[in-house]
Amino acid sequence: MIHIKDVAKQTKITVRTLRYYDQIGLLSAPSKTEGGHRLYSEEELKKLQYIHFFKRMGYKLQEIKDMLSDPDWDWSAGLKSQLSFILEEQKRLRSMELSLRELINGIAVEGGNESLAIQKLIQLSNQHQKGLPALKERQLNVNEQDLWAKLPKMNGEDPDSLEWIALLGQIKRLVKDDPSSSKVQNIIRRMAEKQAEQFGDKDEFVNELWDIRKSPKQSEKHGLYPIEKEVLDFMEKAFEVYLSTSSEDSVKREEHDE
Repeated sequence: MIHIKDVAKQTKITVRTLRYYDQIGLLSAPSKTEGGHRLYSEEELKKLQYIHFFKRMGYKLQEIKDMLSDPDWDWSAGLKSQLSFILEEQKRLRSMELSLRELINGIAVEGGNESLAIQKLIQLSNQHQKGLPALKERQLNVNEQDLWAKLPKMNGEDPDSLEWIALLGQIKRLVKDDPSSSKVQNIIRRMAEKQAEQFGDKDEFVNELWDIRKSPKQSEKHGLYPIEKEVLDFMEKAFEVYLSTSSEDSVKREEHDE
């Protein structure tokens, strides 16, 4: 027989927990010392391992008690039921994870304004509840599907989404600055580089996306994160400056080469 304190040391389960198991009839000690300390046999230790195992699988103590005490327990049905519960719980937790990522990224875009981020995410959520985004209603070919899939996601954890979110947040903080300032142009240049990295020469798609972005109704319809007109107009001016400067630099390089 093994003393309760030794059982606690071997199993890393506290004496208090072992006493509680005894009180609820989950794991009873078959005998006690003269001092009243519980003593366990190898059979109880084996049962304790089962209890610990099923607890890790998410079963409640009463469920474990029923499983181990009922000789007619349907193990297959019970385990399938628990698996179904765990899969549903995973979906719920995944949904919570995505919502938290959306809020964290939304706050980053809005420069720390959590109230504005929440309002916009509620707006997006309401739009999804009304129906599928417009792009899912369209007949997209494989290439178009791939391009849409590359767009940054507010609940994304991929490096591209996170960088786009950071760049947009930086632009929003500089919206009162001169579009031609070095700070703004450095951000716009990186945006242009990322656009080229992700979409290559798909100018038609990029232009279509920008037209959708500039229309609040179309932007909402396609499930895109709301961006204020002031910010979009500022970005457009900044991109015009960037393209003009790039074109001038290209001409100067060509003249120098000649």
